[in-house]
Amino acid sequence: MKQRASTICLASALTVCATTLTPSIAHADDSMIVMDIRLEGLRRIEAGTLLANLPIKRGEVFTDDKASAAVRAIYDTGLFNDVNVSLDGDVVVVHVVERPAIADIDFAGIHEFEKDNLTKALKAVGLSRGRPFDKALIDKAEQELKRQYLTRGYYAAEVQTTTTPVDSGRVSILFSVIEGPNAKIRQINFIGNRVFSESTLRDEMELSTPNWFSWYTKNDLYSKEKLGADLDRLRSYYLNRGYLEFRIDSTQVSLTPDKKEMYLTLNVHEGKPYTITGIRLAGNLLDREGELTPLIGIKPGEKFSEDKLRATTKAVVDRLGEYGYAFATVNAVPRIDQDKHTVDLTLQVDPGRRVYVRQVNVEGNTRTRDEVIRREMRQLESAWFDSNRLALSKERVNRLGYFTDVDVTTVPVSGSNDQVDVDVKVTEKPTGAITLGAGFSSSDKVVLSAGVSQDNVFGSGTSLAVNVNTAKTYRTLSVTQTDPYFTVDGIKRISDVYYRTSYPLYYSNDESFRIVSLGADLKFGIPFSEIDTVYFGLGIEQDRFNTDSSTPQAYLDYVKEFGRVVNNVPITAAWSRDARDSALMPSRGYMLQANGEVGTPAGETEYYKADVQSQYYYSFARGFILGLNLQAGYGNGFAGKAYPIFKNYYAGGIGSVRGYESSSLGPRDSSTGDSIGGSKMVVANVEMTFPLPGSGWDRTLRVFTFVDAGNVWGNEGSSTGANGLRYSYGAGLEWISPIGPLKLSVGFPIVRHADDKYQVFQFQIGTSF
Repeated sequence: MKQRASTICLASALTVCATTLTPSIAHADDSMIVMDIRLEGLRRIEAGTLLANLPIKRGEVFTDDKASAAVRAIYDTGLFNDVNVSLDGDVVVVHVVERPAIADIDFAGIHEFEKDNLTKALKAVGLSRGRPFDKALIDKAEQELKRQYLTRGYYAAEVQTTTTPVDSGRVSILFSVIEGPNAKIRQINFIGNRVFSESTLRDEMELSTPNWFSWYTKNDLYSKEKLGADLDRLRSYYLNRGYLEFRIDSTQVSLTPDKKEMYLTLNVHEGKPYTITGIRLAGNLLDREGELTPLIGIKPGEKFSEDKLRATTKAVVDRLGEYGYAFATVNAVPRIDQDKHTVDLTLQVDPGRRVYVRQVNVEGNTRTRDEVIRREMRQLESAWFDSNRLALSKERVNRLGYFTDVDVTTVPVSGSNDQVDVDVKVTEKPTGAITLGAGFSSSDKVVLSAGVSQDNVFGSGTSLAVNVNTAKTYRTLSVTQTDPYFTVDGIKRISDVYYRTSYPLYYSNDESFRIVSLGADLKFGIPFSEIDTVYFGLGIEQDRFNTDSSTPQAYLDYVKEFGRVVNNVPITAAWSRDARDSALMPSRGYMLQANGEVGTPAGETEYYKADVQSQYYYSFARGFILGLNLQAGYGNGFAGKAYPIFKNYYAGGIGSVRGYESSSLGPRDSSTGDSIGGSKMVVANVEMTFPLPGSGWDRTLRVFTFVDAGNVWGNEGSSTGANGLRYSYGAGLEWISPIGPLKLSVGFPIVRHADDKYQVFQFQIGTSF
């Protein structure tokens, strides 16, 4: 067969000639059979990749249409700059020119972003190292970089791309960025608002004009996502006050010519507030109308409130869920009278079909054993579905602290209309930690600490911790092991071995520290409810006194009566109820705990002491939290023996009565004037916490005001300064920092007393109240 050759050019899907694309295709008779395919020009790309996209196969009839389709298919892979298809007898020759590979991607002029974050953003649009170079992707990458800067308010950012050949088959890409200034929100204006002032509406928004704290919140930088969230907040604000006709007619965002400032204008229509004339339940109430009706949180005569309506429907759905109706729905059907501005609500209830849980599936736990998760589940298999127990199960699994994410979902069982499976999907996180730290406390000066802990040893759910603390007033070395399920019934066992001193742990020729304690204790915690736990414990402790000429007389008297070494065998009993919404940042709920300790005749001390503490939190406005704390302790000796001085209470300082030096309140030694504590203690705190002005509603950064009261009392025979309560007031700043809760306070005594020791500024990391 005589060979003929011609050139066919393709650009996209059109058969037009272009100087950059010159694929040649040899025409053939319809009887031309492909005996072989030869590939030329491949360097990095595997032959299999090209053959897989080639519509021409051996043994097939070669046609012009197939040749054109082959050129299009190979170009569509995006791997080649040029494609030529020709015939060499009965052999199809495919010659390609590969696109260069991207050897490196770098950035210049970047200050606002980390390079790694931008690299990930470009990878999302298809541009990364090792991929073929494509000019279209470069354009997309430039647009993505500009979009990233727009989210930070940099509207004047410019991006230029430089491509540099590395060798014959690779190129390096450099994105040069001129960031320019970021545009600040200069004004936020409202048009059409008559009921609520502009300042009130602006307070509901996260976006704001620049203020003292904009460097931290970044709320003065415009973001489309933030604006959308703010518009939803404004709608909720009006709907919760009865304005059913409220709408946002338009939103205008204006940028100054220099792209340094922005103006937001919101056109709103408020309408009139609507009053509830009636609200009732309808539908299938399962003969539980008397139980469901009290769940209605909005009453006739009140202004319509979207939040109250949503809370009501949720409460009804949750209550039905407790009886196994996993897919219950409640739809509000309003009848609106626009003339009288009233609304009548009917809550249409559809419980659906009652279902039970076939099985609980646990997924994602690569380290933690199944049983550790399953024993926290309060929703049991083969039992009726209970939404309350399901929510409690998720909360308990989350509370373990072994997972970064816990997702609990219900999945209908295929082929059954009354069964569901519960899928518990977890994402493991490292549960071991080694900590080496140094800090500074206003009371203890330099504090060094180190610790090794594993909260989930071998995936068993038990924890082991070794900790060292070198605070001036209280130094310790301890080893603690906790088994939260010592028994299958959930009884907890806590084992603790410790070595404590009041001065340096490692010492040489220094006998000035007061007490060295070496001991161990074993406690068992028995849960009586989801929030109640009772503890019983037994311990053994040896307390060694080392005295010198500077030792307070009270310690010398105790050593004279009981000796330098005192052995103690205490037993303890405690009860705790924690109903707070968060242990770290509580905003509502309460906590109660009581602890009793008795020194038994098995040791050389015989005493008793009782401690109680209560906390209460109430959130009465958005971001405003009232916190109350009361704690008290009382101890005494019996069987003719004195109360051990090493069990004394102390008060004063942050976490107690602020404005006074740490542990300075109460009795002082009559000879040295040192604070020696006492056997009776009362401390009360009232604290009002609210968001830092200008920071929005950031719960991690808050300010507070406080009033504190308290004191310590003891044996007046060898001490002074134990008169009445001490009171203080002040303000402070609370920050949930990366290294833990940080609390700073400025406190002042309400009434000054002679010999009291004051400390205006105090701070501490890890204070809970």
